[in-house]
Amino acid sequence: MPKIETWDNLPVAVRHHLIERMRDRSISITDLNQFRLWIESRPDVPDGDWYKGFGSFKICGQGPYPKTFLLRGQAAKGSSI
Repeated sequence: MPKIETWDNLPVAVRHHLIERMRDRSISITDLNQFRLWIESRPDVPDGDWYKGFGSFKICGQGPYPKTFLLRGQAAKGSSI
């Protein structure tokens, strides 16, 4: 199983997309801090599609890369981690 990539190692386009989604979804600093702590722990993630809930939002990814933020009620595809 791969480990999730850190923010600094994400492709620039992915970082920009995530920043846009953070703004679109009005994600709070508190929720973003939970996400940051999780990323910094370098958790294992599945090779394929996955998602993880953080209360008011979900992060969706593929392999080591987080790809987008969804609101809590939005459907996600892949494995829940």
